[in-house]
Amino acid sequence: MKESDALIQFKDGVELLKNGYPKDALPHLRNAVEIETQNPYYLSFFGLAMARAEKKWNEATHLCETALQLKGKEPQFHLNLAEVYVAAGRRASAIATLERAIENFGPTARLTKARSRIEKRQAPVLPFLKRDHVLNKSLGKIRHRAAKRAS
Repeated sequence: MKESDALIQFKDGVELLKNGYPKDALPHLRNAVEIETQNPYYLSFFGLAMARAEKKWNEATHLCETALQLKGKEPQFHLNLAEVYVAAGRRASAIATLERAIENFGPTARLTKARSRIEKRQAPVLPFLKRDHVLNKSLGKIRHRAAKRAS
């Protein structure tokens, strides 16, 4: 097999992964990595697929961290590693990874959205109302601003 075969395998694997089929994506991404063992894109997405499909956290983390070491200037690698960390139950590591990415690349929409999804949310201000009730939303915003000013 050659590089173009690896790229085809990679694209097929990413498409399956994006559509929610990590088990089906895994062989495609594995083939791409076997063809080009030092391609950080292939390593990162293979790690992500492995985490989603097989729940092999250590191997998946290692693959994503290796990709980040090979090419640290790719925000997607930070996002993939953070997702693997969250899936492995390492929320603090995921937050630290995204904070480093935000420092390096600025507060891009994808990074800040991923960061806010990972953060633990506080309990609603009025627990007897639903979280999305207008009073909880308004009071929650006030509480957030007050906490930000206090720190």
